[in-house]
Amino acid sequence: MIADLFARELRVINCGLEGFAQELEQLAVPVIHVEWSPPAGGDPRKAALLAALEDEDA
Repeated sequence: MIADLFARELRVINCGLEGFAQELEQLAVPVIHVEWSPPAGGDPRKAALLAALEDEDA
């Protein structure tokens, strides 16, 4: 099964840094770029507050 992966055309979904997608495009690798950033911008305190709000909604 793993060997099959290397026999197929590489296709990539890039989440986050657009520079990675641009590098792959320059190498003619099919890539889809998805804008993504961690919840609360990576701030652990804000992420905890958001998680608490989500728990209240459940």
